[in-house]
Amino acid sequence: MADGITELMVTADPSRCLLVYPMPDWREIETKLMSLPNTNPHSRAIQRLYVGYATETEFDSNGRILLPAELREYAGIDRKAVLIGQGKKCELWSESRFANASSEWPDLINDQDQSEVSDAIQQLSL
Repeated sequence: MADGITELMVTADPSRCLLVYPMPDWREIETKLMSLPNTNPHSRAIQRLYVGYATETEFDSNGRILLPAELREYAGIDRKAVLIGQGKKCELWSESRFANASSEWPDLINDQDQSEVSDAIQQLSL
């Protein structure tokens, strides 16, 4: 991570990858998550996943982070992993899960009913 960030928060994602946030960005996300109504079963499940798995870590002197066994197991990461940047966060995937998931992404985009695509995405020019 850039900008002198040394502390990170790593958590689980429903896609069975891990999300890696710089600590200042995670604090904002956590505040939003915990403001969801915990009486709503869907909101509660989201809180349990993201906040429940959240684990603080930092870079060692060689620029590496240690992932707890629980998070590695959740994401299926054993030896090889794939890290992809996603703006203010990164996704960390097992190599095999990334290969399977990423091969489906073009079809998800191409097969989506255009009436279901948000205005913001329809106006996006790349």
